[in-house]
Amino acid sequence: MPKKPELQKLESHKPKPKSDLQLRLAEMPAVDELLHEASRRGLLPRFPRTLVGDLLRSRLKIIKDRVVRENLQVKELFLPETFWPAIESALEEFLAPSLKVVINATGVVIHTNLGRSPLSAAAAGQIAAVAGRYSNLEYDLETGSRSIRYANVEDLLCRLSGAEAAMVVNNNAGAVLLALSALADGREVVVSRGELVEIGGAFRIPEIVVQGGAILREVGATNRTHLKDYEAAINEETALLLKVHTSNYRLLGFTGQPEVRELVALGRKHKIPVIEDLGSGNLLDLKAYGLPDEPTVREVMASGVDLVTFSGDKLLGGPQAGIVVGRKDLVEKLKKHPLNRALRIDKMTLAGLEVVLKCFLDPLTVVDKIPTLKMLTLTEAELKKRAQNLRRSIVRHCGADAGLQLKIEPETSRAGGGTMPMVELPTYCLFLRITDKSSAALEKYLRSRSLPVVVRIIDDWLVFDPRTIFTDEFPEIARACQELMDL
Repeated sequence: MPKKPELQKLESHKPKPKSDLQLRLAEMPAVDELLHEASRRGLLPRFPRTLVGDLLRSRLKIIKDRVVRENLQVKELFLPETFWPAIESALEEFLAPSLKVVINATGVVIHTNLGRSPLSAAAAGQIAAVAGRYSNLEYDLETGSRSIRYANVEDLLCRLSGAEAAMVVNNNAGAVLLALSALADGREVVVSRGELVEIGGAFRIPEIVVQGGAILREVGATNRTHLKDYEAAINEETALLLKVHTSNYRLLGFTGQPEVRELVALGRKHKIPVIEDLGSGNLLDLKAYGLPDEPTVREVMASGVDLVTFSGDKLLGGPQAGIVVGRKDLVEKLKKHPLNRALRIDKMTLAGLEVVLKCFLDPLTVVDKIPTLKMLTLTEAELKKRAQNLRRSIVRHCGADAGLQLKIEPETSRAGGGTMPMVELPTYCLFLRITDKSSAALEKYLRSRSLPVVVRIIDDWLVFDPRTIFTDEFPEIARACQELMDL
């Protein structure tokens, strides 16, 4: 007997049975439930509620996708003993500083990727003190009126360089840019082709010249430029003669450039200022320590150059900064230029720089006070002894495990930071290998630690160069090696 239309209509609206997948997905907890459990477990208010909520929503989506894709049970993915520790770990990792201390075992002293020059404890302490309180950054405590923020370092820079005036901006590229903008906007700047360098981060001198509003006038050839090339380029539109110290490369063979004094004489003849971008910025005669003859700022100023720019965080061993020293009238133009405000440094940089500069007042003790200079001037005997001490520290911590292979071999370090590019600094390194374990995998693990250790790999050995390892970091490296053994 056919069903009545009314009965058929009722049956068509009867809910269909839920599929197995729907039943499993129905077991997914709500975000509010999880937040309540997070609070019970002490994650709130230890971590921001919005952050915990966002993470839980993200994990819920991941779990839902896995349930659908892999045909899993919801309960399997919400086991309290695994789910909540993973949530806590993810929250801690998110809130941990991404900029962290690392141990530099590469032997590259001024390592651009690892923060360049490490500061002395005194400089770091002064930065912390000034950063955490108010300071007399632009306040004259004697008169009670506004002052210039360079006051605490200008006199020091003049004393150390022999210049009439000085100022500081955020980095050396900024110093060059400011000088070009203030002194050569819309006019020509003459530069030797052999000095049109590219510095770190693909910044090139020609681009900085153009960005500064000047017109680049290249002279000479890549390998040789003569004084007559500069003179031939000078005209009524010439604003500056720019000399760039090729700190990050060297031309060898049939090469030549005019002496700085010749260029200065030419500039004086035509009443055109000469600027030298010295790059690394060296205040100490390094020849006495067996290092190459890098011109000092004082030597360059004594040659008659009108302005010199250099970095604060390379051979100077200070915080990142661009320093300008030279003729008072030219420095005053830079100080008054609007771009100066955009490039100015903060109180932390000034605090650290002042401490570092005062170290150079005594050339006999400065090497022991500036970590970068200390590292660069370590003797082979000192380095060998350090390598031996590091090996002893590792053996004490790890024991005499047959799988741990250690040896000390002569190697070479680098100055880094575009400084002394052709120089290989003799050193002694500790080589480490663990039987049946990939050196690449071990190196990757060292980088992933909460306190990362950055090393080199040579012929499938991990290489630790003691030149750039602080001695108080030896125990931490020993602990890291024990972790490698336990992997």
